[in-house]
Amino acid sequence: MRVACIGEAMIEMSLDGDAASIAVAGDTLNTAVYLKRSAPEIEVDYITRLGVDPMSDRIRGFIASEEIGTERIGTDPVGVPGLYAITLNDAGERSFTYWRSASAARGMFADRDFSTLEGYDLIYLSGISMAILPHRVRLALVEYLRNCPAKIAFDSNHRQRLWNETDARQITSEFWSFCDIPLPSIDDEMALFEETSAAVETRCRGMRGLGALKRGASGPLSIGEPIQQNYSAAASVVDTTAAGDSFNGGYLAARLRQSQQADALRAGHELAARVVGYRGAIIPKNAM
Repeated sequence: MRVACIGEAMIEMSLDGDAASIAVAGDTLNTAVYLKRSAPEIEVDYITRLGVDPMSDRIRGFIASEEIGTERIGTDPVGVPGLYAITLNDAGERSFTYWRSASAARGMFADRDFSTLEGYDLIYLSGISMAILPHRVRLALVEYLRNCPAKIAFDSNHRQRLWNETDARQITSEFWSFCDIPLPSIDDEMALFEETSAAVETRCRGMRGLGALKRGASGPLSIGEPIQQNYSAAASVVDTTAAGDSFNGGYLAARLRQSQQADALRAGHELAARVVGYRGAIIPKNAM
């Protein structure tokens, strides 16, 4: 089983008063890490572009340390990694400040050559993966993925500042029309399509494929198969960064191990509940 995760790996700065800790993260990279940790036997590659600077080297080293393949990471002689800072409120809810306009990842697939995506059983990407690309590249990538033999998993993961609403709705709707494993979040879908939570749930129940609508502490809504089960609340909420990404990793790992839908939903929720008890996007290995 070979999985490709596409996106932007960034330097994460987590603020704690006047102090800051530095790490490596990024939405699809977070999912790749949690997928690989949850199912070590699955071959997971990360696909992005990095520069030739020390921070790019740090990112490459981190990805390799998680036993995720780096062979298909492109190199940009000019670009550098993006940076983001996490600020938390008293409830553990996070806000982000980004510096990513010169990110090397924005140059992925600039020549519209998608040969690096060949040979995979599953390709996973997100709305952020698409938002950082020029629109002509987005459209070409959508067309490639629609027709490629791999299964496609997609998380809409909407960041309004990265692209305009028209393009975001168009691209996201395209993915919902053909992806095999839809992994939307209720807040993102409400914001992007200007719908109530009830309307989002109704629409997601009718999506093609087998996946999950992430609803935070309420637990996931099954897409493609009716499931009724209860989910335990997180023991402690310190930082909600990567809650959805870790759910995706746990859920995908279970699905790829041929678990039943109910078990996969529970695996994703339980992993996310553990992750929000720690600061930062990627928790220590010994906390898994």
